[in-house]
Amino acid sequence: MPRPAPDRSFGRVPARCAALLLLLSSVACSGDDRGTQTAAAAPARGGNAAASGRGPGGPGGAGGPGGRGGAVTVLAASDVGEVRKVSIEAATPITGDLRPVETVEVRARLEGDLVGIYVNEGERVARGQLMARFESSEQESDRQSAAAELAAAQSSLNTAEWSAEQSAELFRAGAIAERDHKLAQQEVTTARAQVAAARARVRSTGSFVTDTRVLAPVAGIVERRVVQSGEHVARGAPMFTVVRNDVLELTASVPARLAGDVRAGQRVRFTADGRQFEGTVARVSPTIDPATRALTVYVRIPNANGALRGNTFATGRVVGRTIPDALVVPMPAVRQAQAGDSNFVYRIANGAVQRVPVRLGVTDEAAGVAQVLDGLAEGDRVVVGNVGTLGSGMKVQVLGTGEQGGAAR
Repeated sequence: MPRPAPDRSFGRVPARCAALLLLLSSVACSGDDRGTQTAAAAPARGGNAAASGRGPGGPGGAGGPGGRGGAVTVLAASDVGEVRKVSIEAATPITGDLRPVETVEVRARLEGDLVGIYVNEGERVARGQLMARFESSEQESDRQSAAAELAAAQSSLNTAEWSAEQSAELFRAGAIAERDHKLAQQEVTTARAQVAAARARVRSTGSFVTDTRVLAPVAGIVERRVVQSGEHVARGAPMFTVVRNDVLELTASVPARLAGDVRAGQRVRFTADGRQFEGTVARVSPTIDPATRALTVYVRIPNANGALRGNTFATGRVVGRTIPDALVVPMPAVRQAQAGDSNFVYRIANGAVQRVPVRLGVTDEAAGVAQVLDGLAEGDRVVVGNVGTLGSGMKVQVLGTGEQGGAAR
């Protein structure tokens, strides 16, 4: 019998099985490698979390003994201020416009034609300086006529007085009747009245002549000129505006709660046009405005050299008193509790933050400091920057100092 052909499929099956096993083995091995890498990476992340104090367990974690204090907050040197002793001023802030202490509008005192204008806008004038002149021939004629009338009246008075003296002698001698003597005395009285009237007319016409010359009423600067030479000007029409700017006045409003801190004579320091000036409280309104609940204060500022211009905006402080060697803290360091009106600061001591309640006194806004009456000592370091959420016991490190919390106490 012929032999059956050998079945080679059996040999091929184990070969396919071997290939399949080899493939599964490689997949399993690669899975093991990834698992090993994952397992290796997990301890590394866990180790970093533990080192930073932020892991869920272990030292420094939320459930560990270190708690929140395990983290270190890094502060810049500009985020830290120092409590020190300086001289400060208790002052009341004010703002307002600087206005000339006197503004005079020069008007025509008669009607006529202008024959000359001698000043321009922006020029400085002295008191009594000629600014303009009217045509004055008519006024001069009237004055001369009045002067002639005065001379005639004076002559009549002299004659009447001589006649009265003669009649008095004749009356004493019995040469004339008493009636004639009385008439002579009445003529003297009438002549004297005529002289008085003539003198008044001379003064009146003289004032008209004077009014044809427009003189500066005050020393100052011509702010405005509204007339031209040759123009016919009506009586009472405006001609010039002169401002007296050797002294300026600041009108400011002070809140009613600070009204008791402002008095006449107090010194005022203020800034205007980028420069520093000083003035004095000239007067204080006796009443508080019921609409604004503010007190009006008037401050005089010397301006002999004209450095300040009228209507310049100014900010300043009315200095009440000066406190030497006051213990102060930077104002940005002072914080207010959410419940109540108490103030506190974050003090840095031994590389950690301490929340310290403070009692404040005078605030010097110009210097940016507040007086500390209780809670801090000279040399204490406090957090002044906006560094996020802080809490007592939090560890801090100040850059540039090389140590925790700067100079540890």
